[in-house]
Amino acid sequence: MKLSTKHITLVLITFFVSVGSAFGQFTRDMQYFQYPDQRGLNQFEAPFKTDVEFDGLNIRIGGANTLQFQALNQDNDVGSLSDLESNFNLATSNLDLDVALANGVRMHLRTYLSSQNHTEAYVKGGFLQVDRLDFIQEGFLGGLMDKVRFKVGHMELNYGDNHFRRTDNAQAIHNPFVGNYIMDSFTTEVAGEVYYYNEGLLAMFGVSNGKLNQSVTDAAENDFKTKPSVYGKLGFDKQVNPDLRVRLTGSILNIAQSASIYLYSGDRAGSRYYDVITPDNFRAGRFAPSFTPGFGQPAAPGEMTAFMINPFIKYQGLEFYGVFENTSGKIKSADDRRTFNQYGAELLYRFGAGEDLYIGGRYNMVDGEMTSGDTEIDRFNIGGGWFLTKNVLAKLEYVTQNYDGAGYEDTDFQGASFDGVVIEAVISF
Repeated sequence: MKLSTKHITLVLITFFVSVGSAFGQFTRDMQYFQYPDQRGLNQFEAPFKTDVEFDGLNIRIGGANTLQFQALNQDNDVGSLSDLESNFNLATSNLDLDVALANGVRMHLRTYLSSQNHTEAYVKGGFLQVDRLDFIQEGFLGGLMDKVRFKVGHMELNYGDNHFRRTDNAQAIHNPFVGNYIMDSFTTEVAGEVYYYNEGLLAMFGVSNGKLNQSVTDAAENDFKTKPSVYGKLGFDKQVNPDLRVRLTGSILNIAQSASIYLYSGDRAGSRYYDVITPDNFRAGRFAPSFTPGFGQPAAPGEMTAFMINPFIKYQGLEFYGVFENTSGKIKSADDRRTFNQYGAELLYRFGAGEDLYIGGRYNMVDGEMTSGDTEIDRFNIGGGWFLTKNVLAKLEYVTQNYDGAGYEDTDFQGASFDGVVIEAVISF
């Protein structure tokens, strides 16, 4: 959804004028709210309990700004890659609007003001989150709503836990490293989710329309239509004692029939590692397995099933996060089924007053079989960060990534690798 500068200016002027009487409320905390600063580290889903009282319409304007200095080198076996210059990347910016509409009812909207793939502003998406039903009648189904949440919108799907620790354009303060995972599971679709939470036990069921780009055009001329996708999550998350927190979740997502599958290519903001291996490719350094026919091929639906397991353990300042993911699918007109696996592990140590400093490493590997043969990609990050304030983070990392396998022969990826240092500065509020 593209917005011109003129439209953004008009919307913001109208917005500020219409809520001028509530201006003093812009910086207050909200109910059931995911903090966009240091307090939101390892928060995952928005909290299911709150001490914040609702006392009228509360509007919170937030955002994020991020800038990197990239010093990377690249090479491959066929000698087709150019040298990369050490310099600054394009600064990225977000605008967030969060509105407490009623007791336990909150709206969120995020707009990308600047991103690698789009220099113009456009809306990422938003949602309505309902934790109380007092707008029907005070205390309505209060006992049930102590454990249940509803969420609906054109929004980020809650598949897996990686998306809680990833960089969302300029919102990079919760990612301990600079890049996202190689197989980056992130998409925004029109969806609805129902949550159940009880003493650390978590269950979620969701349904989406399966479309990144919304359209009401009848696809019957292709002899198939995109069917709704279903997904869910089961988990346990508990602060066992003041020193130890344990979380373990398993997620699954099934796409029965779709013209285009976006789970691993739905991020329009762009990769943090600019122009590596594939110049001008905003998904540089990542891998998006495709189980749908590309442009120019006969129209045929694709199908896919993906599941992810994520353990998280934090003992005092020591923090471990893990990833195992399996995804498989095919084009329904074809007999072959392709499967890809992703493995990841992060080990961090947070220290200092308020755990304002951290050091750590991440290992990430993806393997699977494309139509051209077996492939393997692995990445290693090592680095650290410093929270100058709860809203300002500086990161420094060394990254190295390698491509291998018969599936990359006679392409730019044959024997390809990149490595180097990236510095990132993040402001989020």
